[in-house]
Amino acid sequence: MNKTVSFVAPVVATLCLLIAGCSKEAKVIKIATQSPLSGALSVIGSDIKSGSQLAIEQLAEPLTKLGFKVELAPFDDQANPDTGVANAKAIVSDPAVLGVVGHYNSGVMIPSSEEYHAAQLCNVSPANTNPKVTERGYPEINRICGRDDVQGAVGAQFAKSKGIKVAYVLHDKTAYGQGIAEYFKKESETQGIKVAGFTGTEEKANFDAILSPILSSKPDCIYFGGMFDQAAVLFKQARQKGFKGLCLSDDGFDSPDATKIGGDALLEGAGTYFSTVSGPAAAYPDTAKFVTDFKAKFGNNPQPFAAQSFDCTAILLKAIENAANANGGKLPTRDAVCKAVRELQDFHGVTGTMTFNPKGDLLKAKYFIIQVSSADPGKWASNRIDQTLDVAPPQ
Repeated sequence: MNKTVSFVAPVVATLCLLIAGCSKEAKVIKIATQSPLSGALSVIGSDIKSGSQLAIEQLAEPLTKLGFKVELAPFDDQANPDTGVANAKAIVSDPAVLGVVGHYNSGVMIPSSEEYHAAQLCNVSPANTNPKVTERGYPEINRICGRDDVQGAVGAQFAKSKGIKVAYVLHDKTAYGQGIAEYFKKESETQGIKVAGFTGTEEKANFDAILSPILSSKPDCIYFGGMFDQAAVLFKQARQKGFKGLCLSDDGFDSPDATKIGGDALLEGAGTYFSTVSGPAAAYPDTAKFVTDFKAKFGNNPQPFAAQSFDCTAILLKAIENAANANGGKLPTRDAVCKAVRELQDFHGVTGTMTFNPKGDLLKAKYFIIQVSSADPGKWASNRIDQTLDVAPPQ
């Protein structure tokens, strides 16, 4: 009996060591996403998550070879600042999380990123355009999209090129919508465009009371800073009341659901245009494979910012790999990952070649002016690109 025990014990001990070794080799690294996965903006937010998921599945092999298992940890911020901050607290409390991709809304991103900053957790944003995102100078916070102070100016310069003399400017009272509207207003005045009014509203259904003073000012252009679910209703009702001028918005308008709401009204008069930091797939030379792979996996064409989310995740994976190699193949610290992201030079993603400046902005970012060309949501990706610009951020 004693001999049996003495024989079994070493075998069990050996098996335990083997199992423990396997467990150690498969140490988990998580990349979290934050985006609206429910509510009106979920059509965009869900594909931000999906873009990140696809990147992990396709690009995590170098980390797998180092003995790590990479997992996606998606969070629904509901386009709500309080929810985003609560999620951020949960994210930073998980030591396996070494990076965050998100958000969609700047008003959610800015307070949530205070939590990432405090925890030295790297955040790479695919979509947040408010200048404050990077102007705080946090070493953890980066974005691969452009900025509202440039995008708003690009929109105003476009309006000038279309012969606009009088514009009426509205916004949705959010950090994003009001911010970009203010930049549009400022540049419009610089360009010699009269701004007949500047109004914030949270109305989403009946714009009668707002449209009366707008139309009485006889603008050539109505500009809306905010999201598609509000802007499309406004533009449709303006057309129904006889407005024939230019309808213009920002990248918050960039969703096929805008045509579900606005329909043919978006094609009437001088047309509907929007500026964006995320062009359609055809605007980038290296997105063809991404689009094919995305559609094969998820059954739909990628929404705006899905490709950017793929690239944000690719940046984090490469930075984690570099930081791990620099640490002798061991799990890197969060701070090391942050530094490795900023050290990347000419990183080649599906949406372009990227290098960050000391603030976390790209050295140059792309901006587009897009014309709504069809009332069919299925043809949203085929909207006409009117302008493509590469612009450096303000110093």
